[in-house]
Amino acid sequence: MITYSLEPELTASEFEHLLKAANLAERRPKDLDTLAAMLKHADIILTARAGEKLVGVARSISDFTYCTYLSDLAVDAAYQHQGIGKQLIRRSKEIAPKAKLILLAAPAARDYYPKIGMTQFEYCFYQ
Repeated sequence: MITYSLEPELTASEFEHLLKAANLAERRPKDLDTLAAMLKHADIILTARAGEKLVGVARSISDFTYCTYLSDLAVDAAYQHQGIGKQLIRRSKEIAPKAKLILLAAPAARDYYPKIGMTQFEYCFYQ
């Protein structure tokens, strides 16, 4: 059974361990201080746990009215294809229902988001 919770006090080491288990660590900072700052300054940290084991995280920055940027969606590879990512996205949207939920897809996940009802837009810019 998977339980979902808001966990604003999630530790950087537990987050790092999940990023590795989800095969996202290569796309994220390597040092714990930066990961800790990412968690500290997030507005929404939603977790999925199988018992005590962290198996999923959705980390977002939001104004709760216009937009929510889902900056990290990570699900342990051993727990993928069970709907955990979809639930994390749905529950993140429920926290800020008026806001548009926006994300940048990892290359390996590009085909996943349209399958769960998200619309792809052609343009995105970063510096």
